[in-house]
Amino acid sequence: MDKKQKFYLTTAIPYVNGRPHVGHALEYVIADAIHRYYEMKGNDTRIISGADENALKNVQAAEKAGKGVKEFLDEHSKIFEGFYNKLGVELDEFRRGTDQEKHWPGVQKLWKLAHENGDIYKKAYTGLYCVGCEAFVDKSELVDGKCPDHDKEPEVVEEENYFFRLSKYQDELRDLIGSNQYKIYPEKRKREVLAFIDSGLRDFSISRSNARASGGIGVPVPGDDTQKIYVWFDALAIYMTGTGYGYDNKLWEKYWPADLHVIGKDIFRFHAIYWPAMLLSAKLPLPKELLVHGFIDSGGRKMSKSLGNVVDPYEVMDLFGLEPLRYYLLSQIPTLDDGDFTVERFREVYQADLANGLGNLVSRVAAMAEKSGLSFRTLSASIDKGVSGHIENYNLNLALGTIWDKIRKADEFISKEKVWSLGGSKQKDALERLVTDIRQIAVDLKPFLPITTEKIEKQFAGDKIKTGDPLFPRLS
Repeated sequence: MDKKQKFYLTTAIPYVNGRPHVGHALEYVIADAIHRYYEMKGNDTRIISGADENALKNVQAAEKAGKGVKEFLDEHSKIFEGFYNKLGVELDEFRRGTDQEKHWPGVQKLWKLAHENGDIYKKAYTGLYCVGCEAFVDKSELVDGKCPDHDKEPEVVEEENYFFRLSKYQDELRDLIGSNQYKIYPEKRKREVLAFIDSGLRDFSISRSNARASGGIGVPVPGDDTQKIYVWFDALAIYMTGTGYGYDNKLWEKYWPADLHVIGKDIFRFHAIYWPAMLLSAKLPLPKELLVHGFIDSGGRKMSKSLGNVVDPYEVMDLFGLEPLRYYLLSQIPTLDDGDFTVERFREVYQADLANGLGNLVSRVAAMAEKSGLSFRTLSASIDKGVSGHIENYNLNLALGTIWDKIRKADEFISKEKVWSLGGSKQKDALERLVTDIRQIAVDLKPFLPITTEKIEKQFAGDKIKTGDPLFPRLS
């Protein structure tokens, strides 16, 4: 038997300083749909995530909550891990940054390899530090003296710590990204990265003194007990330690390199530049592709508690169910760009696409099939090439658009041919076509709406088809 082709993908490793928001939900269902698709294709798949726990913003959040850092991290890491389950995402591994047994050895191994290559050095430094970015920023990157992503003035930090020689890899990175050896989606993000590289790469800080480190949390710098390895050399390594690096070489060799990293645009520079440079330094294989999704606005404005336009994914799921949320995020938010989410628009899409669209089609065809008393052939089906093409180019919204075109055409066929009024061979031919259409739609929908798909497949599985409960009850 041929060895299965592997497909290993990851989501970003989130800070756990608050509760998961709708932007996290978007990223996780994107990754889950891609993972399910490659699983359907027969690949040997693996999907992981984790918790970035070694960050100043986590310490500040713990202090604000009146809790110890460890207690806070234990509580919030568990919340994030549970959020995946609530979204129907089945991770193979959730790796915490505080895992001394399965994370710290790999981080220190990566550090040592880069150090042995002459790419880590220590120096005194004064710079502007953005806690939101967990990184030093250049004055030229600020807007009115504030970080444009977090709308806060960075703090001036002066200390001695370790730096990574990023500048050494400028030309090599440009070649790798420009030639698509490390492929970045969408193309506009690739252009942004290349422009940033051409502006000149600067070495960046990768450690903090124990005094500034996260409440005692953090991986010790090998050979220097006064410093902790900081965010990017720590958290990014979860992509490798989550699949065995540093403790299970067999697992590591089976799945690395990652086939795909799924991340948000606010951290794509770290993944497009810092991460591959660190791996080049350590002489380790690079990931193959980077998918950068956009942000979700609400009513055309950035979500903000003060504006009262924040969408809580937990509330949406409690009111409407899991799969309507998955459908909205995957169909209405362009996978490779920004999108908008309001509860009003959500209700419109639910009613039009799910209740009156897919749900109504399935109910109508099942009712006509049952009433006819006919038997229907069961034929195997594979995912439509048009749908798979969009998925493999990471345009999940276009893939769902293709499926919904089939739903609309099936509805139009029912109305045009007045299928409910047909008899004899004409009725049989029409219903055979519709049953086949629905079975194909179910196959195409599997990566996106697995629970709904299972219901449809059970209802249309045998040669006799019966009516069932509505897939998506209409809203009152």
